[in-house]
Amino acid sequence: MNNTPAPVAIDIVNVSKSFLQTSALRDVSAQIRFGELTGIVGPDGAGKTTLLRLLTALLRPDTGHIHLAGFDSVTETEPLHAITGYMPQRFGLYEDLSVLDNLRLYARLRLMNPAEQPARFEQLLAFTRLGAFQQRLAGKLSGGMKQKLGLACALMGQPRVLLLDEPGVGVDPVSRLELWQMVDALLHQGLAVVWSTAYLDEAERCQHLLLLDSGQLLFQGPPAALTDKLLGRSFRIAAPAGTQRALLSQALRMPEVCDGLIQGEAIRVVLRANAPATVLHSLNHTAAIPVAPRFEDAFVDLLGGHPGGHSLLADHFDQLPPLHAPPVSCTDLSRYYGTFVAADRVNFSIRQGEIFGLLGPNGAGKSTTFRMLCGLLRPSSGQAKVMGYDLRLAAPEAKRQLGYMAQKFSLYGLLSVQQNLEFSAGVYGLSGRLRRQRVHEMIEIFQLSNQLHLAADQLPLGIRQRLALACALMHRPAVLFLDEPTSGVDPLTRREFWTHIYGLVHKGVSVLVTTHFMEEAEYCDRVALMYQSCVIALDTPDALKRQAASAELTDPSMEQAFIRLIAAADRQENSA
Repeated sequence: MNNTPAPVAIDIVNVSKSFLQTSALRDVSAQIRFGELTGIVGPDGAGKTTLLRLLTALLRPDTGHIHLAGFDSVTETEPLHAITGYMPQRFGLYEDLSVLDNLRLYARLRLMNPAEQPARFEQLLAFTRLGAFQQRLAGKLSGGMKQKLGLACALMGQPRVLLLDEPGVGVDPVSRLELWQMVDALLHQGLAVVWSTAYLDEAERCQHLLLLDSGQLLFQGPPAALTDKLLGRSFRIAAPAGTQRALLSQALRMPEVCDGLIQGEAIRVVLRANAPATVLHSLNHTAAIPVAPRFEDAFVDLLGGHPGGHSLLADHFDQLPPLHAPPVSCTDLSRYYGTFVAADRVNFSIRQGEIFGLLGPNGAGKSTTFRMLCGLLRPSSGQAKVMGYDLRLAAPEAKRQLGYMAQKFSLYGLLSVQQNLEFSAGVYGLSGRLRRQRVHEMIEIFQLSNQLHLAADQLPLGIRQRLALACALMHRPAVLFLDEPTSGVDPLTRREFWTHIYGLVHKGVSVLVTTHFMEEAEYCDRVALMYQSCVIALDTPDALKRQAASAELTDPSMEQAFIRLIAAADRQENSA
């Protein structure tokens, strides 16, 4: 067996980079090798994107140096660009061009010989399975297909080093699995692949990791080298039905507990170093069962632990009185675009104080259903109600009862934080003293005082999501709609976000959430899985996992259950 390390693809030596008074990277040194998948992980503002842009020679280091395949990132940028493929998180595609036109554009930018282009296009379209969509506008592609096209464009020049900036953001589990299969094939060809991510299940699949925080490199090496340090500290505790959130809150108040999450009908708890497992006896009569640590456990532990289980936001909400009807319901809800069926006879209702998850692959009909329930899209047939108001007949009244946090366009990017807050308060009819009071509360709760003058587009993603949530809740709605609210957000920010959601549902607020992050599906009371415009499954997360279990996979994860239920629906359709 050959244990000789693969050749070095990227050599980073004592690199620092600052922007005005902000130190983005501080004295970072690392090596990345050919034929290996290297992950760059860290919380918002850690320096991940700055490091990637330095590797692509889009930025110059203030101190230190970077060599990529032997080329200096400052003095040899032209040959460096020739052997590098870069897939940015945003703005990599031209959405008003077709798939094929995007490939042609990238071929021209790569100065590819026109005679060689048709064969390369055919090869990339086959690799990404986009051949049937080559005339479709990029802006009309699903999230997963956009990422595949972005990957094809990054591979246009047959690079030796491939740099991917959070390619899994906004991508459903089926499409993400296809991306991983493509990357595995590239690794077997000897490419060096760098995958920046906020999803720690993705980080766990990497062979080598660079973990950044506040511009410093805290860890580098295989994920298991960090994960193994938490052996004996991770536990699963079963919870009686409906008590998971209260049990989690109790656990997070214990000084011996480093982290905690809901997992369906149980909670997962991580103890701090040297804390005895016996401290968990006070949580529940059910025994705490030791479980294998995950990389996410180690990540949160390294960064100091869970941000806390108490929501200051929920403290400002009054307890809502009991309702006599579901606050949200849809009956045979459908939407057509000509002959295309975007949502087909969708039926479900959401209980008061419930977190209801709407899942499905890209293009399944989630966003269409979501927008009809928000009053942003008129149904073709069927009925949707929010707090008793029929959205076809009384949409303005229904909208005043709900808060809406969109995946995009929740904020006005050119307006400052202060202006976004003031604008949202005005839209929801707040004025005078009450308006000033609500804006001040949101600034204090979400710790926005140092960013009030900044434009929303200038904010780190985590702070931008805090601001979007603040704006959606300014008027104290009884129903909250969240469209992929933590997409691309780091685990610490995600925990802070869900602490607020748990606090709100305790006050009687009902929450509808769409997500591609399967761990978040475990936080929901019930989940509806959509596929090909229809709801194909609706139950608790654990019940859906049991439904997807088999003799070969007796205890599937939520992601495995998602993929299996989709595959079962395909088999049923093909046999019909």
